[in-house]
Amino acid sequence: MSGPYVIRGSVSLPEAELMWRFSRSSGPGGQHVNTSDSQVELRFDLARTESLPEVWKQRALERLAGRLNGGVITVRASEHRSQWRNRETAAVRMAALLAEASGPPPKPRRATRIPRGINERRLREKKQRSETKRGRNARDWGDPAGPLGV
Repeated sequence: MSGPYVIRGSVSLPEAELMWRFSRSSGPGGQHVNTSDSQVELRFDLARTESLPEVWKQRALERLAGRLNGGVITVRASEHRSQWRNRETAAVRMAALLAEASGPPPKPRRATRIPRGINERRLREKKQRSETKRGRNARDWGDPAGPLGV
């Protein structure tokens, strides 16, 4: 494994609290596929961890409530043929998930009005488009002299 996976700032995923499970990946393969356990399942007990600040932990528990199973979050990776690369992918994915879930809430949106000039320009362009389409009226096509009156 390539070192600590930083969640945010100086907080990183503690290696001691990560639970790994390996199994055979699904899908096509050759002779080697039936003997290698390349799919990785990474589990992290979010409810009992002491490595996250309490505020971050509460935010993550609220935001990931639908993904938790008994306070434990699970991430799977089976994109790569190598178990080592799948371990890397799963750990990076877990760190990114926890970073997003434990982040501060977004600032509330301030309601703003549409500027008058923009609205007027939109209406002017709509009217111009309407005139263009009205100029293509089918009445002109039935005249034997043509639209120019010749």
